[in-house]
Amino acid sequence: MDIQKTILDLREELNLHNHNYYVEDKPTISDFEFDQKLKQLQDLEAQYPEYFDENSPSQRVGGTITKNFQTVVHENRMYSLDNSYSKEDLQDWEVKIQKVLGNVPLQYTCELKYDGASISITYENGKLSKAVTRGDGFQGDEVTNNIKTIRSIPLKLKGNYPQKFDIRGEIILPFEGFEKMNLDLIEIGETPYSNPRNTASGSLKLQDSAEVAKRPLDCLLYFITGNNLPFSTQFEGLETARNWGFKVPTQSKLANNLDEVFEFINYWDVHRHDLPYETDGVVIKVNDFNHQNELGYTAKSPRWAIAYKFKSEQVTTVLNSISYQVGRTGSITPVANLQPVQLAGTIVKRASLHNADQIEKLDIRVGDSVFVEKGGEIIPKIIGVAQRGNQLEPTKYISHCPECQTELVRKEGEANHFCPNFYGCPPQIIGRIQHYISRKAMDIEGLGGETVALLFNNNLVKDYSDLYELTVDQVIPLERMAQKSAENLVNGIEKSKEIPFERVLFALGIRYVGETVAKKLAKHYKTIDALSKASLMDLILVDEIGDRIAQSVIEFFENQNNSTIIARLKNFGVQFEIVEKHNPNATEKLLGKTFVVSGVFEQFSRDDLKKAIEDNGGKVGSSISAKTDYVVAGENMGPAKLDKANKLGISIISENDFINMLNES
Repeated sequence: MDIQKTILDLREELNLHNHNYYVEDKPTISDFEFDQKLKQLQDLEAQYPEYFDENSPSQRVGGTITKNFQTVVHENRMYSLDNSYSKEDLQDWEVKIQKVLGNVPLQYTCELKYDGASISITYENGKLSKAVTRGDGFQGDEVTNNIKTIRSIPLKLKGNYPQKFDIRGEIILPFEGFEKMNLDLIEIGETPYSNPRNTASGSLKLQDSAEVAKRPLDCLLYFITGNNLPFSTQFEGLETARNWGFKVPTQSKLANNLDEVFEFINYWDVHRHDLPYETDGVVIKVNDFNHQNELGYTAKSPRWAIAYKFKSEQVTTVLNSISYQVGRTGSITPVANLQPVQLAGTIVKRASLHNADQIEKLDIRVGDSVFVEKGGEIIPKIIGVAQRGNQLEPTKYISHCPECQTELVRKEGEANHFCPNFYGCPPQIIGRIQHYISRKAMDIEGLGGETVALLFNNNLVKDYSDLYELTVDQVIPLERMAQKSAENLVNGIEKSKEIPFERVLFALGIRYVGETVAKKLAKHYKTIDALSKASLMDLILVDEIGDRIAQSVIEFFENQNNSTIIARLKNFGVQFEIVEKHNPNATEKLLGKTFVVSGVFEQFSRDDLKKAIEDNGGKVGSSISAKTDYVVAGENMGPAKLDKANKLGISIISENDFINMLNES
């Protein structure tokens, strides 16, 4: 008997049965027969370990223990989607698209929006090589071992496929499986899970993949990204993915206009309740990839796709009390504490009341029966009073900070009240340190929000610069700390000194300076010293920096406490300047010139072309304006851009013209 051939044949047969059962929903053998064949394969693999294959169907049972999930940078960023809540929103979206493309005929791919945990799976040479959670869109956690236990995800592809690509999808937990899991928990006296989405998401981070294998997770896939893909539209990509063996929902539809999009939305707004899993809307994508490339992205979302969210579910419950939270900037947020109620698959106990104006507008009082819905199916909010309770007097907003008793202030034009005790109010201090250590900022491994609160409450830190003086001996006595975890915390703080300047600037917590603004300021000023000396007018002249941001930056650096903290951080070795990566091929040939890239190119990808412009001193613009010097035009350049460039008299050059520019001495 040829052992290797027997093993390979069994693997191929089991993969086919897995596909028929979990993807096609058309089983061809009984569960008993499948289990017998799987046991035969496991026995042979145990007897002949030289034929081990990590992508064997026998590996789906799990058993690998992962104590720390590695953080992996996405090769292609995972963007979020802009949301729409009305047909008018979609019409406005189409108008914006056509302004860029020039009123060309458009087709749209309509897909259901699945409520699960986003995942990006990499395939190389037809085999599953890596799976990474969405994380913050730029990087996520590698959960490959756990993903391999989900039987609807192919370990090996069929047909003709690119050498390497990523496929995106949602890990979901169908209602039937979720209900069975909860019944099993109730039977043994345990607390049931709250909703399928959170349970699916939590499953991906279980340390034991054998436990993940026990959960009836599924994966619905919807987008492929990579180079040299063998299709040119989203709809064709879905069909191709099905042929390769992926579970791609068949509900998707190609629409020739918005009227057909609305038909799809209207149908599924009713019939979504017949589906075996949660869905909360429809995703509409411009079908043609050339059009997608032309439209590009904003800082957060693709311009060529939008989510239409189904109308929120609404319930009635009682407002038990109103409490007030203090944020890291001193902003006060009123919170409604509710009689617990089931809403859109979750138990809702609290809802944001936003600010004093909102409370006054709703005329909401403790004891009222109120209408609650989920804004965009995510954040619970009170939308009105259903029935007045016994409280006769209107709700009076607090006048002093609930934490430090400082009198609150409310600046003209501001929606929120603030506690001005910036350096003495505990939640503000703790919040700033928690922001400093967060993943998008300093990403300090081994240090979480609860530990920050413990450090502050034990007088070990009073601001984020104090973190760098912590010792293992100081940390060990803290609750739930041991020698190893204390060492990891101190080592994580030390490693944060390698974090680049733009993330350090974001970590400082300057009001209104988010990730994108921090990157722009860091790139423009290069060092914290240069930024701290900038005048209000200097700041306003920086691209996309307005009066409010500029004033906030000025106020931050005028404060002596902040200057002292920054000086300490410098002494500890935190990065406060851009570390230029030397590019041996970089020049200043394009210095002072602004380029807009449009179309599809033969010798460059669009990203590589933009990098070549920046490497040679040029600036890449997102849209054509009077400040644009050149438009580098490829195939399928948008007619609207072409027309605008001609009207403004801007030079339109080809890919070869651009290359010749670089080659000029």
